[in-house]
Amino acid sequence: MRKNVLIVGAGPTGLVLALWLTKLGVQVRIISKASGPGTASRALAVHARTLEFYDQVGLADAVVSEGHHVAGVNLWVEGDRKARAEFGEIGGGLTPYPFLHIYPQDAHEKLLLSRLEGMGVSVEWNTSFIEFEEATDGIAARLTLPDGNEAVYEAAFVAGCDGAGSMVRKSISAGFPGGTYEQTFYVADVEASGPPMNGELNIALDSADFLAVFPLDEGRRARLVGTVEEDEAHAGTLRFEDLNDRAIAHLGIAVKAVNWFSTYRVHHRVAERFRKGRAFILGDAAHIHSPAGGQGMNTGIGDAINLAWKLKAVLSGGVHDMAAANRLLNTFEAERIAFARKLVRTTDQAFSMATADGWMARFVRTKLVPLVVPMATQIEPVRDFMFRTVSQLMINYRGEYLSRGEAGDVHGGDRLPWFDLGDGRSNHDGFRDLCWQVHVYGYAGSDVEDWCRENGLPLHVFPWQSQFEEAGIGRDAAYLMRPDSYVASAAHAALPEALERYFSDHGITLPAKTRKTYSA
Repeated sequence: MRKNVLIVGAGPTGLVLALWLTKLGVQVRIISKASGPGTASRALAVHARTLEFYDQVGLADAVVSEGHHVAGVNLWVEGDRKARAEFGEIGGGLTPYPFLHIYPQDAHEKLLLSRLEGMGVSVEWNTSFIEFEEATDGIAARLTLPDGNEAVYEAAFVAGCDGAGSMVRKSISAGFPGGTYEQTFYVADVEASGPPMNGELNIALDSADFLAVFPLDEGRRARLVGTVEEDEAHAGTLRFEDLNDRAIAHLGIAVKAVNWFSTYRVHHRVAERFRKGRAFILGDAAHIHSPAGGQGMNTGIGDAINLAWKLKAVLSGGVHDMAAANRLLNTFEAERIAFARKLVRTTDQAFSMATADGWMARFVRTKLVPLVVPMATQIEPVRDFMFRTVSQLMINYRGEYLSRGEAGDVHGGDRLPWFDLGDGRSNHDGFRDLCWQVHVYGYAGSDVEDWCRENGLPLHVFPWQSQFEEAGIGRDAAYLMRPDSYVASAAHAALPEALERYFSDHGITLPAKTRKTYSA
């Protein structure tokens, strides 16, 4: 019986999937048609929810220490700084990572590659996926090797993390409906000086001269993203020095060196499906959208973490039978496609407003935004909502197949609120075990203690504190937690029969049960 997973694509999504599966004890083979890791800092933001996931596998500290916190955003109109909004620890009390964090994708990928290699997994570069055939017990993928020869590789599952032009997506005949925005953009990683080179985010809101300056350090290096004029956009050989960019001049930026330059069009598409049989698509292979909010890479990483534990369960006998395996694997698409569609809608609206030329859009951008944004960040409920949304803390799977019940304000499918327990401890520490577990806030009782011990589930009991009530936790409530740290089931009391029923209803094998009735 095959127990391995073929991962196609070695960007952040594929690397994180490989890392999590390897941590969970699943054999992986990861290939990429590229000749090596990327050398440009494409995606930048690593959001709080991603850092929480990374804490589960010992990555968060390195990402935080090697990256850059953005203290605020400056809004410019016609060369004048009209407003500044303070970020600081904008999400204080919500997460151990309450800041906007920049960590360039090239450095990010190097860290992931290093951790994988330390676990004995190396990416096979210059290796292309052509197509696959599916059998009852796995897939047979046709690959092109670095020497040009073809080979067939057999695996239990294939995961397409191979970007917008995904061959895996094409192999499962999944449509990719959506569209492309008219504007052409440029992106340049530069070394420069000038007022916007202050280690903060700077945005020029002019209608014809949109420019965003993303800091890569405290003030010497930055990523510039701006619009290309229409007469320049068709020139395939366009260079940075060919740009007629008034915004750069207006902001007083003196570019000393250009380390990377490219032009691109922005697309908004979501695949018709994320799964067909034993094949899955994740990240840009499944959804692409505007860069508004820095959501793309973080969403792909979320896809990987959602899928990893489900593949592990199916491959290790963690489900009762084939029907239960299919129901569990179907939840990957159900949970992630809903968020992807919502994300495309919201980023489309934000992107259209940011780049529109109409008088109303210009008025909102140049007059209202500089007035409203600094005020909004000073109002705690608004600030919290903004942070929860952008940082992806608000993502939930309420109403989905694996989500059950509610206790207090916390529902099945939610991210469990984070609490600082002092002495460097938090209620999220147990998630580093990457397993099913039970959390009780208040009194648990001997019955649930005995049941958890007998069935191999860690039980974390937290003596009641006022901060739990303030965050909407139910007193003496029991929260059954999934391996990816989302709430599976929430109940007002810790009752063993309710926990037992959850596993039996979903055909999921309790950890202590050694009998494996199905293994893919």
